[in-house]
Amino acid sequence: MTPQPHSDAGAAVKAADRAHVFHSWSAQDLIDPLAVAGAEGSYFWDYDGTRYLDFTSGLVFTNIGYQHPKVVAAIQEQAAKMTTFAPAFAVEARSEAARLIAERTPGDLDKIFFTNGGADAVEHAVRMARLHTGRPKVLSAYRSYHGGTQQAINLTGDPRRWASDGAAAGVVHFWAPFLYRSRFYAENEDQETARALEHLETTIAFEGPATIAALILETIPGTAGIMLPPPGYLAGVRELCDKYGIVFILDEVMAGFGRTGEWFAADLFDVTPDLMTFAKGVNSGYVPLGGVAISGKIAETFGKRPYPGGLTYSGHPLACAAAVATLGVMAEEGVVENARRLGETVVGPGLADLAERHPSVGEVRGVGMFWALELVKSRETREPLVPYNAAGEANAPMAAFAGAAKRHGLWPFVNMNRTHVVPPCNATEAELKEGLEALDAALTVADEYTV
Repeated sequence: MTPQPHSDAGAAVKAADRAHVFHSWSAQDLIDPLAVAGAEGSYFWDYDGTRYLDFTSGLVFTNIGYQHPKVVAAIQEQAAKMTTFAPAFAVEARSEAARLIAERTPGDLDKIFFTNGGADAVEHAVRMARLHTGRPKVLSAYRSYHGGTQQAINLTGDPRRWASDGAAAGVVHFWAPFLYRSRFYAENEDQETARALEHLETTIAFEGPATIAALILETIPGTAGIMLPPPGYLAGVRELCDKYGIVFILDEVMAGFGRTGEWFAADLFDVTPDLMTFAKGVNSGYVPLGGVAISGKIAETFGKRPYPGGLTYSGHPLACAAAVATLGVMAEEGVVENARRLGETVVGPGLADLAERHPSVGEVRGVGMFWALELVKSRETREPLVPYNAAGEANAPMAAFAGAAKRHGLWPFVNMNRTHVVPPCNATEAELKEGLEALDAALTVADEYTV
């Protein structure tokens, strides 16, 4: 579709937004949201007709891009048949979505509890773990994000937690591995894995194993910087959880449903958790949907004992119909395979080439359509391009970089010192090369801040 300018309409949308919409994670008087007129495939455009290649996939959820006709049609067909129904009943779209998800989850994660998104999936996974074990505490990592609701934000290991953390949520944070900025003085991946696992087991010992219900990790941390765990780490965590009777929860809200070139990132590491949360890519975000995939042993806990939790819109028919259609599209069009192939042949090599030519790039890391560039002032010292949790003038280098990307038609996902490269999983080679060219141009602005 060719965008057409409708500036007056855009001004009206913007005025209504600024008058009435309260935006998340924002100081309301300091933001200037773009008025979006439409979207299709890997692109969206504003009311002036300016088109952007979306390297954010919305918020890492449009895994099949915007407005896929088969998913749009499925939502329309479901709306004509049954727009909504209470969660206590068996409904075709809900049952089929659960079946298709369970077919793809690892191990025996065959029971699906539906939520409205990722944060409430995390809330319910933690509740299930506490009820299953009878224990209060939950371990989670620094450099993590698990959602904006009360328990989920306390589990989060980045600055977004601070304003809501009253230290009463039963959460204990620990350091997960990240060799580029190792907390363990490691020189290689083997050392990082061994020392991170030793640190984790020590944390468990000093907190008291019998007090810990669950340990939650993003299989691959997303907004914190797409940090793939080194070989053996997740398997080691699985062993520690088994040793101490701790429920192992993997958060696949961002990494799941093809983002890493596998159905779930857990498949990359041959690890099966006890509970796994999902959302976002399950239906490409077309209608809000999330959930918890539950192992047999935890499902058995609630076989004769009621689970004390639920949501009015759990397994909403429109959302589930969108999920059924999305999973069908991904299978028919080889979306997972596309993400794997182009990650290996286009995105990975392309980003490595940028890293060689731009002194602002300290490290490239990722897999599939899930990548990040670590931006630095100095490659030698690894000093970040901006300070941790920078804002205002201190964040000027990242703001300048993001502005340059937008001027070149690329909408970037920036977080602290990183730019993420997370296009739709069905993006074409031509679209990816277009994005890499725009990123190349934007990085020259970041280079100006290096020493």
